[in-house]
Amino acid sequence: MTEEIIIAGFGGQGVLSMGKILAYSAIMQNQEVSWFPSYGPEMRGGTANVTVILSDQRISSPILHVYDTAILLNQQSLDKFENSVKPGGVLLFDSNGLTRHPERTDIRIYRVDAADATAKMDSAKAFNMVVLGGYLKIKPIVKIENVYKGLEKSIPARYSHLLELNKKAIEVGQEIVEKVSG
Repeated sequence: MTEEIIIAGFGGQGVLSMGKILAYSAIMQNQEVSWFPSYGPEMRGGTANVTVILSDQRISSPILHVYDTAILLNQQSLDKFENSVKPGGVLLFDSNGLTRHPERTDIRIYRVDAADATAKMDSAKAFNMVVLGGYLKIKPIVKIENVYKGLEKSIPARYSHLLELNKKAIEVGQEIVEKVSG
């Protein structure tokens, strides 16, 4: 089993940490992992993406041009990576702020309205965990208990009080993800 993922959006959406939590989760399952971030110099608001590869076999390169799954969280990312999903692959998006939705017919497309959900939860910082929950509902490639362990490892001690909120956000994402097509 190998899963090649691109997660892309604005800086500040938790793109890199979502990838890191997936990577930690897979390590706890004795899988091979690659986590390859890319971001602009801006702290918030610039573009950010991360390529994550999870595999039962040795990973030869972290550099990919096509992906099994694309998690796209803004219009620029959708425009850039929609055509990089392998036929039969998965595209997951948050519709907040999009001017056009995904149009491909040879992939499975899902929507998770994470921005709306975190507004209802009154916690924008949980956005990435809602998205991660949606992804794990579609593709349960790591065990949820390992995701929680990865979350504990990723959250700095000063933010440990947010652990339960993030776990709840994962559950919310699993509940609200919707298949759009494919």
